[in-house]
Amino acid sequence: MTLPTYAKLIISIAAPLAVGAVAGIFTGQAIPTWYTTLNAPSFNPPNWIFGPMWTLLYVLMGISLFMVWNSEPGKARDIAMVIFGVQLVLNFAWSFLFFYFKELGWALTEIIAMWIAIVVMLIAFYQVRPLAAYLNIPYLLWVSFATALNAAYFKLN
Repeated sequence: MTLPTYAKLIISIAAPLAVGAVAGIFTGQAIPTWYTTLNAPSFNPPNWIFGPMWTLLYVLMGISLFMVWNSEPGKARDIAMVIFGVQLVLNFAWSFLFFYFKELGWALTEIIAMWIAIVVMLIAFYQVRPLAAYLNIPYLLWVSFATALNAAYFKLN
């Protein structure tokens, strides 16, 4: 069964947004309690920036997934979509490691794995649809910043 194009678009955008929403629920519970007690690095942005930034990044991820999914079927496309799924699972898991389990060291290890998965995804997406890879450059940059932030929190706490 082949899904219509509009269904692929909706699923592609809804999936990362749903992952972000569920992770955000657990993140939001820890911010006013545990997170505010941590020693924060000097370059820590205000808390209000994270929601809009992640929403934008999840939408861009979804659009890029749609572009790949809507491309010519083949091994490169299938591999790119699997890699997208892997990095999305890692994205989801990070919030739980950091905010729910309060494991800053494990979260740092995991976000490094996520960063690597994003780079691999960019390469795979580029092979299928270069614009899909380019749409994820802000995501890679934000996760690079988040990795530095996670490392600083780990060091300070």
